[in-house]
Amino acid sequence: MKKNPKPSAIIGPDGKPVGGLQNAMMKAVGVQRPLVLAYLRRLRRKYPQHTAAELAKIVERDYLLAITGSGAAVGATAALPVVGTVAALGFSAAATIGFLEASALYAQSLAELHGITTEDPDKARLLVMAILLGEEGSSMIAALTHQVSGRGAGPVKGWAAMFGANKPASLVSSMQGGLQRTFMKKMLTTQGASIMGRMVPFGIGAAIGGAGNRYLGKRVVEAASLAFGSLPTSIPGQLLGEIDARAQSSEEEIIGELEAQIEAERTRRNQNSK
Repeated sequence: MKKNPKPSAIIGPDGKPVGGLQNAMMKAVGVQRPLVLAYLRRLRRKYPQHTAAELAKIVERDYLLAITGSGAAVGATAALPVVGTVAALGFSAAATIGFLEASALYAQSLAELHGITTEDPDKARLLVMAILLGEEGSSMIAALTHQVSGRGAGPVKGWAAMFGANKPASLVSSMQGGLQRTFMKKMLTTQGASIMGRMVPFGIGAAIGGAGNRYLGKRVVEAASLAFGSLPTSIPGQLLGEIDARAQSSEEEIIGELEAQIEAERTRRNQNSK
């Protein structure tokens, strides 16, 4: 009797991610800065009097709505934009990528609000992966950058500052391989006969779904708080200039720009995907 296929699998019988998934995951955590700026520009247009801290709370709200599947949080006209490029990989894979891309946009938006630009895609990707790894990611960054002195390589509040300007590129390259391997191992685990996979960031085997995603999202929010520390009292000057550059644009034009950046991100991910 022919067995029914299991399109929801994200781990193959060999114990490795299904074809194309690992590449898609790495692209998902590397959201390009123009999309981040377009999202922040829309928030700034909608809430012109908000401080950096107030905008950050809206970013957090949008993020949690997006990952729990709220209808109000889907698409370019509300909450975090969804790129959605991996439908062919199956439901679980698509859910995994959706969670990662929303987390990446959330983390990079917070980085910008803290004055940490995300122009360098390698730095941005590492920052997102470290945040998704929680305290383990913080400890790895601390150990590799010698931020911890005399008390071991434990979590360090505000460690994301090392991804700011004027930091040597060698620091990023030195941690890239190890952090990426740890990230992939933490994100994927084999269940049963190595057919059904599920996401397990932070070592917690939670199914991808509304309640599980909200729990995971809260853990990401906690990790981001540790990574970035306190928000500045005002929006950083460079970011303010960039997101206010089109202050006279209409709401429709701002939304149009956001949609264009989503399409550009989708195109980028589809290029050389094999």
